[in-house]
Amino acid sequence: MDAFYASVEQRDFPELKGKAVVVGRLEPRSVVATASYEARKYGIHSAMPSLQAKRLCPDLHFQPARFCVYREVSAQIQAICKEYTDLVEPLSLDEAYLDVTVNKKNNSSATQIALEIKEKIKEKTCLTASAGVSYNKFLSKIASDYNKPDGLLVIEPSMASTFLKELRVDKFYGVGEVTARKMHQMEIYKGDDLLRFSRSFLIQEFGKAGNYYYDIVRGIDQREVVQDRKRKSFSVENTYEEDVKSNFGIITELYRLEKRLFPILEKSPMCAKTVCLKVRYSDFSTFTKSKTFTEPILTYEQLHIAVAEIRKIFPWKEQGIRLLGLGLVNLQSLDFLEKQEKSQLCLF
Repeated sequence: MDAFYASVEQRDFPELKGKAVVVGRLEPRSVVATASYEARKYGIHSAMPSLQAKRLCPDLHFQPARFCVYREVSAQIQAICKEYTDLVEPLSLDEAYLDVTVNKKNNSSATQIALEIKEKIKEKTCLTASAGVSYNKFLSKIASDYNKPDGLLVIEPSMASTFLKELRVDKFYGVGEVTARKMHQMEIYKGDDLLRFSRSFLIQEFGKAGNYYYDIVRGIDQREVVQDRKRKSFSVENTYEEDVKSNFGIITELYRLEKRLFPILEKSPMCAKTVCLKVRYSDFSTFTKSKTFTEPILTYEQLHIAVAEIRKIFPWKEQGIRLLGLGLVNLQSLDFLEKQEKSQLCLF
């Protein structure tokens, strides 16, 4: 979807049409969730601090987020997608992969399907979407971002090599700012530059991601569209208007995060064995530490004890804290746990 949250707000509030709009709050610790295309002309983008966005565009309008509305619209869009295929893999509320190799309309043209879906979304929601059509996930993702807004790009197999050679590396999906800077230092600016390096060299320089970079610049991506992706983690976090500076304040805020995190775990058919603590200081430096426990976390008491343990071993800095977060990873299904216990019982 194109500037999804901001576009929904401009649709529902006609007085915002044509104006520079961001979804978010104008507060010292707030960030932009989404910027309208009018706002993007000023260099404003998602995750930018709200005060910085306001400095770039003094007439910028801040619109409070309405996630209940965004979820409803997202459900409408997914329903349209599923008219064509059940192989729909959502990445977020506003983006998804579709595998239409075999589809419910028996339409042999993926491009025609993309056009129909775009048209139906516009009719149903009064919003525009951009689509990318290709033979794998990486290329279709790149293509979907290429001609926004209301765009459509098709990358056929015969076009992929030439397209990727000319593509800037900072436009490669999976290459972030830090990696792009490192690549630029290595005189890697476009796909053609990346092709010069061997798989082993890229792995040496970029770790496991090097293997990914070697493949994608050659148009290779074997990942399938997965209808039901398994949840890998649960997490909550909070950004503070005033820095948390005392040990008592840290303990208090972690307790509040525990109270938010446990109900998420409790409502899921999962348990967790690893707790992760995230800390962002006032200078924006961010640190995480995790601890894996022998017993799965099933109760609030277990979670509380686990957080206390990781708090004691965390390498705290003498600096104010602007964000705290707690996460549960290494998830296992309760069914798996029960089977494991039964098999252990049989062994003894």
